[in-house]
Amino acid sequence: MFRTSRTLRTAVTAVAAGAFSLGLVTANTGTAAAAETVCSGTASVYGILPDGRLTYSAINPTNGDRIKTLTGADLGFTPQAMATLNFNTILVTSTTGALYRVDVQTNNTALTLANAPVRIADSGWTHDKLTYDGYGHLYGTTSSGLLLQYTVTEDKPAGSQHIGMRKEIDSGFVLKTLSAVGQDRLIATTVDGKLLSYQIVGDAWRRSDLKTDGWSAFDQLVSPGAGFYYGRIPTTGAMYWYKDGNISDGSGADIAYHTSDPVDASGWTQQLLSAAPRTVSCKSVSTLGQDIANAANAEVGKTFTSYPFTYDYAWCAEFVKYIWAGEDVDYASQLDARAWSLYEYGTNHGTWKTGSPKVGDAVLYDKDGTLGDSEADHVNIVVGVSSDGTQIQTVGGNESHKVSKSGWFTWRTASNPVGAGRVMGFASPIG
Repeated sequence: MFRTSRTLRTAVTAVAAGAFSLGLVTANTGTAAAAETVCSGTASVYGILPDGRLTYSAINPTNGDRIKTLTGADLGFTPQAMATLNFNTILVTSTTGALYRVDVQTNNTALTLANAPVRIADSGWTHDKLTYDGYGHLYGTTSSGLLLQYTVTEDKPAGSQHIGMRKEIDSGFVLKTLSAVGQDRLIATTVDGKLLSYQIVGDAWRRSDLKTDGWSAFDQLVSPGAGFYYGRIPTTGAMYWYKDGNISDGSGADIAYHTSDPVDASGWTQQLLSAAPRTVSCKSVSTLGQDIANAANAEVGKTFTSYPFTYDYAWCAEFVKYIWAGEDVDYASQLDARAWSLYEYGTNHGTWKTGSPKVGDAVLYDKDGTLGDSEADHVNIVVGVSSDGTQIQTVGGNESHKVSKSGWFTWRTASNPVGAGRVMGFASPIG
């Protein structure tokens, strides 16, 4: 029976090979590393200086570097709290309880307003903190510790008709900072240094203590989403950045600190800061391709007798199936001893391609230069791709009667790189 788990595959190989080293067995049976996370976008942070002028700063989330800071016009009133709704709309309360909408025309090479701040409420906005989650909910706290939620229905609200459904969540929210980090999720700090997380569910809420101390120095804490937190220390003007691996787990154990590499060691002199929500996103990148390559490389030098294969004269496709199934590739059981079965896999599952090779792909070769006859002469696995994508390295079974690794070759033009004709295309694994 064909083995489908990595552990079973390694056990069979170890017994057959006899002299297979324990270290290599351990490497093959180990659990896969956590998926790499790749983040994109720009952290867009608006601020207000003590003299009333608006600022805009852009931060690269991948390395914490500040890209630029622009300074615009004086808003013309004394601000109390602010919340950025989107890239060109900011809500700002005044010390008299009025609510203004600030419309940004551009923040590219200069920070310019589209018009003077629009007062959309004359009174009632006495919040000391304000933040928007990017999903339609505006949150604010009062000096007495009341947490309020409002529903925002327009990108550029004109008044209570667009900012309504005022809801009192609860009292006791006496906080030093407050920032939305996701849909109905907030983080906050306290004067005694705690970092807290809140999840709001209807009229209820749940608190998690992410850190019990160490966060008291920040007077401003903002988040553009994706678990990025930026904290400003007023005494130095330094801005520090942090990455929370999972904002939903109620734990601060996965928060990465970058204290030795701050955004800036000084210069952040704004009295208020607010990040535009959902301007940064992160996604997990599958390690499947590299896992396949690592497994294939570990087999180099072995012969047919090391495996539970059927055909000693044609086992290239069985080798690909063996490696793919061992890495839990979806639908690997549909493969068989025909090299053509990899073409069928690719066309049936939408992964067949004639360019853009990736590590872990299966490579099909044919001496007569066509797959139209439902045959392919050979298949092996991509284990390396040059930075420009023009050259590849491969590992294949039944190459000189063993598992062999090729040198680098230009796959589009090489006429016979592994002795089986030219490259016809690639089938990518699913998983």
